[in-house]
Amino acid sequence: MKTIIILGDGMADEPIASLGNKTPLQAAHKPYIDLLAAKGMSGELDTIPVGFKPGSEIANLSVLGYDVPKVFEGRGSLEAASMGIDILPREMAMRCNLICIEDGKIKNHSAGHISSEEAAELIRFLDKELGDDKLSFYPGVSYRHLLKLKGGNKDLDCTPPHDVIGTPFEKVMIKAVSAEAQESADFLNKAILKSQELLKDHPINKKRIAEGKDPANSIWPWSPGYRPQMETLQELFGINSGSVISAVDLIMGIGVYAGLKVIHVEGATGLYDTNYEGKAEAAIEALKNDDFVYLHIEASDEAGHDGNVELKTKTIEYLDNRVVRTIYEATKDWDEPVTIAILPDHPTPCALRTHTNKPIPFLIYRSNGKADDVQVYDEFESPKGAYGLLKGREFMETLFGK
Repeated sequence: MKTIIILGDGMADEPIASLGNKTPLQAAHKPYIDLLAAKGMSGELDTIPVGFKPGSEIANLSVLGYDVPKVFEGRGSLEAASMGIDILPREMAMRCNLICIEDGKIKNHSAGHISSEEAAELIRFLDKELGDDKLSFYPGVSYRHLLKLKGGNKDLDCTPPHDVIGTPFEKVMIKAVSAEAQESADFLNKAILKSQELLKDHPINKKRIAEGKDPANSIWPWSPGYRPQMETLQELFGINSGSVISAVDLIMGIGVYAGLKVIHVEGATGLYDTNYEGKAEAAIEALKNDDFVYLHIEASDEAGHDGNVELKTKTIEYLDNRVVRTIYEATKDWDEPVTIAILPDHPTPCALRTHTNKPIPFLIYRSNGKADDVQVYDEFESPKGAYGLLKGREFMETLFGK
């Protein structure tokens, strides 16, 4: 059996007035996703354990069947694995966004989706000016970067910037949860303020402002943790070989710890202009050799964070026509049975512009399997499917018949 998960990050939503009180999933023209729903079986999945915020790191670990309270060590340490950066003992890693602050408020979490080339120059500049034997910065993709702090204490209350767009940044700076972490909180907050002084007159930002673009005028560290201890998917579910395809360091890093091969696709951006066809073709080739492929598409999540209803609907249609159609048509007549699962990791409602912890709809189509009565895939029809509500590792156990 060949198995692929096609994950449309954040594509679940709430009814929207401009769509006739439909969700983007309901409004989108997605004939192939609906075809797989009609030919397969559906349900909903709770991806956010009690006590955790609905971040993509938590949700994707849950989708893959991990015991989140046991293995989670922060987003930064997962992304470090994708970037080839080792987390040593007594080191703390953090995601470090480049963000745009305007009139003292967080305007956006992405510095206007700054290019990787511009961002890398800024991060290298900050590492030179702020970095020392204790603090280090590492460039990633677009606005997503890494910070390492030697001797850092992870007992911190950090706010993801995409959760607080429009909020005065000083109200959501890092807070120590314990007395032992106060030094780390103070150190990181000073680094945020220093970065703002250093970045405001940088030539990259002057050029962006002149072009009518948002400047990357502050760092924003969040999701602290140490090196995680994770079993591989082979150890958990007996998956002999697998690959992960994504434009996002977080997902690739989870894949590294899960024992999956990372496949890089040229033109994969994490936005609506990503190379959908290239990702689909890479997934088909990987399935020829591997038992399992985790194909992650970020575009719908970014559209949700931007509150762009029209774009989010289009990203779902792109996923259907340029990914799902290609993979289904290429594999439907294979001699070896193929299982295709489609789901988001969490909702990212356009009205809220951030993640929520509601259960997400999923479908599982097996080329040699049975169908239930669900005919379309969305937030309201899928929960009526034969699988009902699943939690924790139940999704992966169902997917692999464990």
